[in-house]
Amino acid sequence: MPASLHLQRATIYTTTTTNLTRHKQSQTTVNTWRVPLTWDASVPDYVSCHHTRLVGPNQCCSVVVQTINAPVSTVWSVVRRFDNPQAYKHFVKSCHVIDGDGSVGSLREVHVVSGLPAASSTERLEILDDEQHVLSFSVVGGVHRLNNYRSVTSLHNSPNGNGTVVVESYVVDVPAGNTKEDTCTFADTIVRCNLQSLAQIAENMSRNNQISTTS
Repeated sequence: MPASLHLQRATIYTTTTTNLTRHKQSQTTVNTWRVPLTWDASVPDYVSCHHTRLVGPNQCCSVVVQTINAPVSTVWSVVRRFDNPQAYKHFVKSCHVIDGDGSVGSLREVHVVSGLPAASSTERLEILDDEQHVLSFSVVGGVHRLNNYRSVTSLHNSPNGNGTVVVESYVVDVPAGNTKEDTCTFADTIVRCNLQSLAQIAENMSRNNQISTTS
């Protein structure tokens, strides 16, 4: 079965609705909404919890889901490397941990490839859960247009038990002069490309492991 990817974009509304393409929301603080991102698959409760986002009026959020034909342990071994995002994120040219030892609170400086509307990004590790396979980071500085970007990536077993479902969501400010649609389209493209690359790398690793164990 080939790897598959689904994308569900959340749009912020000031009133609730029963339309299935929209999300019921409750205002939790002034001008901030709690948005439960959803997708066409059942997930453990802890996954849904991590992908319910607080979103302000000048922010947008979205989620991408990627199914990978490789065990969670294999995929997680790539994702958890906060010091080495370029292992599967092809838009990253280099990365250096500038503070910390790779545990929660560590800072990394990422430089991106040319051609993107960005040069560098300073990012802080917010969550690194080796038991539930959840990683989160936030962008706290750099030269880019994704201000207040925070990403959460979670992994869990696919329904057949032989693969991995990766859920990655984010919330980010909408830059001046851009629409929420423009911002989400840009960010979705990067996340989608990253997860497709992750799928290819993890599936190759899994095949190589199977060959080595049977030879």
